[in-house]
Amino acid sequence: MTQTAAPIRVIVVDDDPMVVTGIKGILHAAEDIEVVGTASRGEEALERVALHFPDVVLTDIRMPGIGGIEAIERLVNSVRPPKVVALTSFDTDDYLFRALEAGAAGYLLKDIGPVALAESIRKVHNGEPILSPRSMQQLISKVSTGRDQLQQREAQELLSDLTQRELEIAVFVAQGLSNQEIADATFMSQATVKTHLNRINIKLDTSNRVHIAVLVERARVGS
Repeated sequence: MTQTAAPIRVIVVDDDPMVVTGIKGILHAAEDIEVVGTASRGEEALERVALHFPDVVLTDIRMPGIGGIEAIERLVNSVRPPKVVALTSFDTDDYLFRALEAGAAGYLLKDIGPVALAESIRKVHNGEPILSPRSMQQLISKVSTGRDQLQQREAQELLSDLTQRELEIAVFVAQGLSNQEIADATFMSQATVKTHLNRINIKLDTSNRVHIAVLVERARVGS
């Protein structure tokens, strides 16, 4: 008898009840995703996460009380941290950069389609990026603007702890490749790629693929 995988547990955080209702309705149609709680403020989000231990949290950026950025930072540093995705109406570099620096696993706009939203949650849950390669490169370009020699040396020193294979994978991440694309390029399984990525994150003290990509770009590896 085939055992059915447990659904991805999600908490939705937004101070607009219509937005929350809409997202719940969209995700209700996905059999492998379950909304286990909602919140309208950052403080409430922290309480809900501590109670339900979700896999993924979708949170707005601008809310009363503790804002989305601070909530993201607290959530990713909690005892059992969920993957946190910023879901917002604000398509600005400032919000994007601050959310990812706080530890967000992705950044989505509220006009995203139902199918794309569900698929993004699945990707985040599986450790995949939800920024397109173009968005990844735009972010890296912004982060790298004004970089100096000290930043470059620091990044190079961190990357020097990686094995040759790990460095190769880190460069592929910076190029925006998915786990499957990296597996195809290196003739490895996706499971092996994920194992390498976990080791890379530990060695670099990074929390997601975007941070890995930024370090590679700062070090000017492969450029």
